[in-house]
Amino acid sequence: MDETALTLLAQLSDTHIREPGQLAYGRIDTAPYLRDAIASIGRLPQRPDALVITGDLTDFGSAAEYAHLASLLAPLGDMPVFLLPGNHDERKQLRQSFPKHQYLGDGEFIQYSVPVGTMQLIALDTVTPQSPMGNLCSQRLEWLEAELDKQRHRPVVIAMHHPPFRTLINSMDHYGLQSGAAELETIVSRHPNVERIICGHMHRSIQVRFGGTIAATIPSPAHQINLDLAANAPLMWTLEPPGYALHALPEGGRMVTHQIASSVFEGPYPFRS
Repeated sequence: MDETALTLLAQLSDTHIREPGQLAYGRIDTAPYLRDAIASIGRLPQRPDALVITGDLTDFGSAAEYAHLASLLAPLGDMPVFLLPGNHDERKQLRQSFPKHQYLGDGEFIQYSVPVGTMQLIALDTVTPQSPMGNLCSQRLEWLEAELDKQRHRPVVIAMHHPPFRTLINSMDHYGLQSGAAELETIVSRHPNVERIICGHMHRSIQVRFGGTIAATIPSPAHQINLDLAANAPLMWTLEPPGYALHALPEGGRMVTHQIASSVFEGPYPFRS
């Protein structure tokens, strides 16, 4: 395969960076985990064309947290990095802290459409200020449909924080997308060039068929949501192995998504003694 014809989009999510030295939930320093994930991206045999981070970049959306995040992303060098707010972020501070990221715009929502190699990355804002729950109003959905109409002849990846589907982890679904999922699915079903809907929020790898494509969440590079499908299961987190995703699109082909563990492991070794 000609690697020059392969477009690679790395995806991180739910980094939850705090000020240096502070622990999330009084137990976990998320910064070293993100540092490991960035190093893992740097070790990939093929360098991604871009990185997108699908929300909850920080824990409280403060200037100090975003400054810490910027320092942790610095080893990526000139790799394009696209940021998307989650329910733990603050739109205004995000824009102020990353002034060179002009795609963040200055409107009510942080939504944008940018080319990444042979694909188009369309970011959709699901944030409801001061709430862990997400929403998609008619204004945001109308913007999306207009952007999709412009990109009918180009493979599209839609990025958003809250997943537009039930995950069956009820404690998290309670804090999920409260409106707009059905309307989004109708819009997506009219655009068969949508290769993926990539989401965060869930701190786990979860996939579902949605609108004729695949919608999925990915692990956090730090802590994960505990997997318990009981209706009354409490909301808890674990230190299961962290990770991220790599979305690979061969020219003229179908997107393939790889989940990657972001720790350091032995190998690779050849299959011979």
